[in-house]
Amino acid sequence: MISALNQLVDLVEEHLAEDPDVRGLAAALGTTEYHLRRMFSSLAGMPLSEYVRRRRMTVAAADIVRGENDLLSIAVRYGYGSGEAFGRAFRAVHGAGPGDVRRDGGPLRTQPQLRFRLTVEGSNPMDTRLIDRPAFRLAGHAARVPLVHQGVNPHIQRHIAALPQEEHLRLKALGDTEPAGLLQVSSDLDPASGEGSELTYLHGVALAHDTAAPDDLDTIEVPAGRWAVFRTSGPHPQALQTTWAATATEWFPSNPWRLRPGPSIVATLERADDFTTATCELWLPVEPA
Repeated sequence: MISALNQLVDLVEEHLAEDPDVRGLAAALGTTEYHLRRMFSSLAGMPLSEYVRRRRMTVAAADIVRGENDLLSIAVRYGYGSGEAFGRAFRAVHGAGPGDVRRDGGPLRTQPQLRFRLTVEGSNPMDTRLIDRPAFRLAGHAARVPLVHQGVNPHIQRHIAALPQEEHLRLKALGDTEPAGLLQVSSDLDPASGEGSELTYLHGVALAHDTAAPDDLDTIEVPAGRWAVFRTSGPHPQALQTTWAATATEWFPSNPWRLRPGPSIVATLERADDFTTATCELWLPVEPA
């Protein structure tokens, strides 16, 4: 995976004026575009589309400062059909317009070319199991919320807090299959999405495929497939988020599995009364790499 990500970075550099053929590269490497994009965003801390935009504007800034071509020619060179569109993208990265930078030489915010390297990690074993599950459905209360990588997501907190206590008890009684208990489900997240992008969050339970869900609940149909289940324990949500990040930095690069499309599920097995500590299971849909 480290080699694959570096080849992706090289592809971006070779085709800065156009969208890189991620699907073609993934096929040539024997993986999927979905997995490659998810691993890039997890390890780089930004989606591939954002990295491409930053690199384009970094290289374009050098052309602007040199002053050898007019601004429209530079805009076209980097894949923009108008000076206005190029100017908006340039300002979003550098905080100043192309004309200002040509006149003043800055300010500039450079995006260095990424290079992924293998470091010696993994001294802490990851408690993992692989399980094949038949099709099932998730039922509960769903909402569209922004993605938050670190700390508590206040939008999810408000969504859960708005549910009366008796509804939590009703949901818990409905669940009849694994993952057990009340679940935190993240779905419909584009693998290229970054911090602040929206996903569907569902607070609910898992039902067997032949169990009907009450009409007042939102549902997500989950096809049969294999899951990697990671057990976490400690400060919440920090221990869970650390393990989630480690799946990208440690587990997937050292195991013959890759992510497949599907929801990510967190099952809380035990927790302190104030939820400052918890034991959880993180369920991720996987397939052979």
